[in-house]
Amino acid sequence: MRHYLDRLQESMIAKWNTEALSDYKGETFTFANFATEIARLHTIYRLIEVKSGDKIALAAKNSSRWAMAFLSATTYRAVAVPILCDFTPEAITRLTAHSDSVVLFTEPKIWEEMEIEKMPEVRIVINLEDYSILYLRESELMSTIESALAEIPVVYPEEKKHEVVNYGTLELNDLAIINYTSGTTSQPKGVMLTSANISANIDFALDNIPVEEGDKIISMLPLAHMYGMAFEFIYPVCGGGHVYFLGKTPTPTLLMQALADVKPYLLITVPLVIEKIFKGKILPILGKPIMRLLTHTPGVNKMIYSKIRKQLLTTFGGNLHSIILGGAALNPSIEKIMRKVKLPYTVGYGMTECAPLLSYAPWNTFKMGSCGRAVNGLQLRIDSENPQKKVGEIQAKGPNVMIGYYKNEEATQAAFTKDGFLRTGDLGIIDKHGNVFIRGRSKCMILGANGQNIYPEEVEALLNTMPHIAESLVVERNKRLVALVAISADDLALDEATITAELEQVRKDANILLPAYSQIASIEVVREGFAHTPKHSIKRFLYK
Repeated sequence: MRHYLDRLQESMIAKWNTEALSDYKGETFTFANFATEIARLHTIYRLIEVKSGDKIALAAKNSSRWAMAFLSATTYRAVAVPILCDFTPEAITRLTAHSDSVVLFTEPKIWEEMEIEKMPEVRIVINLEDYSILYLRESELMSTIESALAEIPVVYPEEKKHEVVNYGTLELNDLAIINYTSGTTSQPKGVMLTSANISANIDFALDNIPVEEGDKIISMLPLAHMYGMAFEFIYPVCGGGHVYFLGKTPTPTLLMQALADVKPYLLITVPLVIEKIFKGKILPILGKPIMRLLTHTPGVNKMIYSKIRKQLLTTFGGNLHSIILGGAALNPSIEKIMRKVKLPYTVGYGMTECAPLLSYAPWNTFKMGSCGRAVNGLQLRIDSENPQKKVGEIQAKGPNVMIGYYKNEEATQAAFTKDGFLRTGDLGIIDKHGNVFIRGRSKCMILGANGQNIYPEEVEALLNTMPHIAESLVVERNKRLVALVAISADDLALDEATITAELEQVRKDANILLPAYSQIASIEVVREGFAHTPKHSIKRFLYK
């Protein structure tokens, strides 16, 4: 296994004056700019006495500067702590404190609502929009920092590249990332990932999907999640590619324009994006009476599907080699059409705890309905007596599996079997060829449209503190979150109009406290109350 930062250093040196990172319709940075910005941030770390193993938190929208700040932390042998900027400022404050971070990168609008008193370890807060300093605990160091930075050139010349890009001895066993899977629980789960965990994923990606000269990719998934971080950012830059950051969840119009402009070699996204394109552009055409007839005519149907394929690939920029989907199940009816069109797509399977990839197969060997085969070096097993036919929990062991949860030994112990396999919480089977088929989730997590993890228990815990609500259950319907609620006994006598108005206010009040991706679309009253198990928990399966 090669350390992913060794690959990064090689790419930086080999492609010094080549473009590496761009904010779509914004700033562009060459590998030389990249290396220079890392050197500037390292200078600040040294002056405020950041040490190897110290934590550096990042809470801001996707951008080139986010990417450079992240790698400034790991190349310094500090521990990066990516935090979703969609979390409330209070949650960001809590996670920054829980991680013991000494440096925080964020945006001014987030920083304005944070309380430094609740983050006792933070020594400096840096604006991720321009790397200006928003807060410095030892304010007397400001002039020293400014003087030191003034001596660094705007960009280091090529003859200095070997000196600048020299990050010393890098250890695979170093803790590299603490990635929080949620932001509102009293005992947050900070997934601890080593450099080896990341390197295993980057090795696999570069071996199976090589980055060629001039290759470009669009980053649209949250960088604070491992899926987007590993495969839309770390992997392509380690391969010498050029990453374009959209900055936020794109509208279909913006995405189509970006694809046309960038012409990516690879599209990594969640199924909803592809489903929207098919529902908006393809299904209306295929639904016409004449097209339904022609697509059932041998010979003619192949010509039609070939034309649709060509049109789609042109829409995707005309340079696309493969589409990789993950983070949620693909609609079977859409997948059937994708297969008929011979679109070069594949579906992978991963989770934060595996940094993130567990299984993948190239599009030309991908079996429809599956999510690929176990990645190199990883053991996957099904906890059932007949793994090919009887559904059981998917369990994993290998070089990309986390070392545990930060400051949460109880959760760490619960996550592993006695023989060291990670309990994924997902249910499935593995066929005789090694193809993994997910049949369901034993956990209650809901996957948002753009890959965010939504934990209904957290939303329910908030709702259960609100007026009129005795119990609640959050479910997903038509890609929206619906809260089913049992109202308190005193409210049962209220008329429908009154309780509807009161609960609408509850919904609005709750949404103020929730991230954008876990907003409640509507509330429905379960007047008879919920059915319970002997342990008094709600029988969730009755309310899907």
